[in-house]
Amino acid sequence: MLENQGLEFQLNFVVGILLSLLGGFLIGAERESRGKPAGISTNSLVIGGAMIFTYLSAAVDPNSTSRIAAQIVSGIGFLGAGMIIKGEIDGKITNLTTAASIWFSASIGMAIGFGFYLIAIVCIAFAVLVPRIPHISKIKNNRDDD
Repeated sequence: MLENQGLEFQLNFVVGILLSLLGGFLIGAERESRGKPAGISTNSLVIGGAMIFTYLSAAVDPNSTSRIAAQIVSGIGFLGAGMIIKGEIDGKITNLTTAASIWFSASIGMAIGFGFYLIAIVCIAFAVLVPRIPHISKIKNNRDDD
């Protein structure tokens, strides 16, 4: 079934899954440091799962990768939607960034699964740094308090 079951195939998989774990750890640690619900375990499993689906689909049938990719995106969208909460009292929406980080994590897993390691590393840094950018509304509120 898989003509690429040699040592190189398996070593590439090991590199990919280890990079998935590193990415999940870094992104999840950033989310956990802010007290958000999707932390290290969730992000590691999302990146790893997307990586496995992508890697194996590319190995089994290179022509089916777009179909598998579409299913990963919709499945992760469903998972992220379950994290988004709208408060009944104040109507405030929470966990939107965490849901987006899960969606973005899946894309990192897909990049790893296709063997785009440098792109994945840059995207991991992006996912860790973006939530640390100060929000304009918070900067404005701090100025108003002065």
